[in-house]
Amino acid sequence: MSKSPAKAKRTASLALAAAAATAALTLAFVTSASATAGAPQDGRAAVAAPSVSGSPEGAFSRIATFYGAYIDAVYDGDGTRAKQLRAAYLSAPLQRELAKWEETNHADGVLRAQNVPLEWKVTYVDSGMGKTNATVTLTWSGSDTTQLHVQADLKTRKILSITD
Repeated sequence: MSKSPAKAKRTASLALAAAAATAALTLAFVTSASATAGAPQDGRAAVAAPSVSGSPEGAFSRIATFYGAYIDAVYDGDGTRAKQLRAAYLSAPLQRELAKWEETNHADGVLRAQNVPLEWKVTYVDSGMGKTNATVTLTWSGSDTTQLHVQADLKTRKILSITD
């Protein structure tokens, strides 16, 4: 038995509609499953994965890179690496100023402390007059924090000052 052209067209349309519906349901299921795959099962919202970015061309990025690497070196007890980082990232006048501050205060001048923070955060403040300014927040045990004001030269990208 041969189908009429109208019946064949209608059958093809129904088959196409069924295939489209199946694809839509499959997509909805996969999308829903992938959206909840990383979510905790107790109803809390999923937390975005942490990320860090920067640029070797930006003075602000250099401040953040320096503090991250410096704190790691001090935490690891690697005094040689800490000195190398100071030489690479800090201006010569600041290095001399920190040496005097450390002699007077018996503490690390970069961190303004005798111990190592548990966490650090660098926040951009502004840029102008050839300099960029940032706030470095250091978190200590018991969630105490210290804020340092750090300034870097936009041209050389060297850190020029650290003040509390």
